[in-house]
Amino acid sequence: MSKFDSLWNWIQNNGNERFSLTFAEIEKIAGLPIDHSFLTYKKELLEYGYKVGKISMKEQTVMFEKSKEE
Repeated sequence: MSKFDSLWNWIQNNGNERFSLTFAEIEKIAGLPIDHSFLTYKKELLEYGYKVGKISMKEQTVMFEKSKEE
């Protein structure tokens, strides 16, 4: 079980092909602060049919998109 499971499930249930979330939205959904460990855990999202795209530190957003590896 991953500390980001609630976020991964939310993303999978969202169903959109491509969308972005702010760091604040991610923290609210995940129930924990986003930190550098997110970069390690983001690989888990592939199991849910999505991948992490661009991460903007300036805008504090993360782009998510459906993985073509389904």
